Order: sequence, then structure tokens, then C-alpha cells
Amino acid sequence: MFDDLILLAKGGLTVYHGSVRKVEAYFAGLGIDVPERVNPPDYFIDVLEGLIKPSTSSGLTYKELPIRWMLHNGYPVPPDMQQNSAGLTMSPVPANLDHPVIAATAENDDQSFVGEIWQDVRCNVEHRRDIIRHNFLRKRDLSNRRTPGVLLQYRYFLGRVAKQRLREARIQATDYLILLLAGACLGSITKMSDATFGAPGYTYTIIAVSLLCQIAALRSFSLDKIHYWRERASGISNLAYFLSKDTVDHFNTVIKPVVYLSMFYCLSNPRSSFTDNYIILLCLVYCVTGIAYALAIFLEPGSSQLCSVLLPVVLTLIATQTSDSKFMKNLANLCYTKWALEAFIITNAERYYGVWLITRCGALLKMGYNLHDWGLCISVLTLTGLLSRVIAFFGMMIFHKK
Repeated sequence: MFDDLILLAKGGLTVYHGSVRKVEAYFAGLGIDVPERVNPPDYFIDVLEGLIKPSTSSGLTYKELPIRWMLHNGYPVPPDMQQNSAGLTMSPVPANLDHPVIAATAENDDQSFVGEIWQDVRCNVEHRRDIIRHNFLRKRDLSNRRTPGVLLQYRYFLGRVAKQRLREARIQATDYLILLLAGACLGSITKMSDATFGAPGYTYTIIAVSLLCQIAALRSFSLDKIHYWRERASGISNLAYFLSKDTVDHFNTVIKPVVYLSMFYCLSNPRSSFTDNYIILLCLVYCVTGIAYALAIFLEPGSSQLCSVLLPVVLTLIATQTSDSKFMKNLANLCYTKWALEAFIITNAERYYGVWLITRCGALLKMGYNLHDWGLCISVLTLTGLLSRVIAFFGMMIFHKK
């Protein structure tokens, strides 16, 4: 039924890995013979567990079997096992003792502490190098396996992620309901003032939408990290995997602004059009969704949720500071909340005509906003979302939390 067999000792050390037909001959060469009317795999497992002591003239114990396998294949013996392997190199049991690596390790039993640290650092660097090569460099596939292209894998992942979202329909409905209630509450308590062009209401809107959309977007990459690393080892396309999740999340990016504005816009009744408010919220949701991707990939679930709650509040407080300090103004320009708030106020201020022109110009000058920067605000929000997705994508390939 099986062609190959793997036997592991305590600690996950390999004792045998090869053909089933040769396993009895290998252990017989070590002096371990299977008794009659006994199943060989069961007998070998009992030997590895230490339940049965092998009757060998060389005094071989089950703890030495992993070292026997290393010497048999010419593998280098780890430093912490070299003390046990020193007596085995002179054993009459056939092994590849002429290997230069084995001879070198047998002579260096008394390795210094500094040498061990250097070997650990070297192993870690080589491990990181292998990860980077696996992700960014094309290498020759000697297995002759036909791997599907990026587009075909993208189509497969797109269908799989869509089915996963359908199974989470109740969670999605809960997100929409909470967003709907947030729009109703903020629209009821917020009064659009002509003096501020509705700045307080838009400030609360940015905080609420950013917070709710970021927490919901964390689920895209924080729930199936183990599945991703297992499938990645089998050769899946990282780009197809990432784009499929992002594409399915675009449905929420398009629908959630409508859900929120359906209550907030009707109850607050701003002068700006529904379309302008929808475009700003669409770019805002796209921006915060990309930020949530990066938080979910780089941080643990608890830390990413905490950052998703604190980040919109802290950035909004920085963006609404009235200080004349140049440092604070430059810091506010780095916050996406500043550009979203400016876009909301500009699109609302454009609706004021006639006698309101002087009031409009004075209020915008006091806030430091320019009436012609609406397109710039939309572009900054979109580029922030795109840049955060690029960072999240490369972090997904390189960063591996233990």
C-alpha cells in the first residue's frame, strides 16, 4: 500500500526515510532483527519508544538511531549530538564515514560558545535568504510539475474567497447593520453649521467609518495565516492569493459608503451632493482597508485590533489641530484623516454662493484649506490605500511571525 516509509524518533529526528522494501535490511544491518509473527512497523515503533531494547552485540540504543541514519547518509551531525556520535564513527556497522563533513565534525567536539552563536546566526541568515529567493527569484523546477499560471490561480482563489464570504454572510450583515446604526446616530446628533461647513459631523464620520471598516478588513488576512503558509510552501502564487482577497473586499468598499450615507446624509442634510460624499467615503474606505491589511499581516490579532481602534482617533486629533507650528502642519499632511476631512469640507463649501462667499473664504483660510484641492485630496487617499496594499503584499511574502 505504501512505497516509502518515514520513522521518527523522539524530538522529530529521522531514523529512516526510504523504500519500504529496504527498511528491514537497513535495521538488520544495525543488528535489529524483527522477530517472527511480529509486524515490522509496530516493532520498529516500540524500539524507537524505548519499550523494546534491541538485542544487538554492539550495545546500540534507541537514542543512537538518529545518529546512525545521519552517518549512513553522510549528513553532518549537529554539534549537540557530536558527543554521542564520537563512539559510533568507529562502529563496524557500514556508514559513509569517509565523508569530509563527518570527519570534520568528529574532530570539533569541543566547539566554543562563540562558534555556536555564529552557527546559529549563519543558519538564520541562510533561512531568510532562502525565503527571499523562493519569493523573488525564479528557479528551475526539477519535478517537471505543471504549475497553473497567475491568472488561473487568481480565478481559483477568487471563487474560494467568494464562497468563504458567503459562509460569513451573518458577520457581513452585522457589519452593515452597525454601520447603518452609526450613520443614523451621527446624522441625528450632528447639525450642519454654516460657519464650519459641517466639520464636526464629518470628523465623527471619518472616525466611525475608519474604525468600523478597518476592524472588518482585519479578517481578510488574520484568520487563515496558517493555511497561507502551508499553501505557499506548495508553490501557490502570492500575487494571485493577495489580489483575490482584495478583489472580493472591493464589494464591501463599494457598498459600505452607501449603507452609511443612506442614514447620515438623510438625517444631517448637508449642502453637498450625495455623489460627492459617496466618492470621498469610497476613497476613504479603500484607504483604511489597505492599512488594515498591513496591520493584520505585521501584527498579532490583538495588537492589530487595538491599532485599528486607536489609529483613526489619534490621526484625526492630529489633523484637527489648530496650532501654527510648522511641524504639526507637516505631521497633519501625513495623516489620511486630514485629506478626507478637507475633501468633505471643500465639497460642502462649494455649495455656498452669494453673500456666503466672504464667509466661505474666511473659514477656508482659517482652516488652511484650498477650494481647488478636492482632486488632490481624493488622489492622496487613493494613493495611500494603494501604497499600504503594496507594503502589505511584500510583508505577507517576507514577514513570518513565529
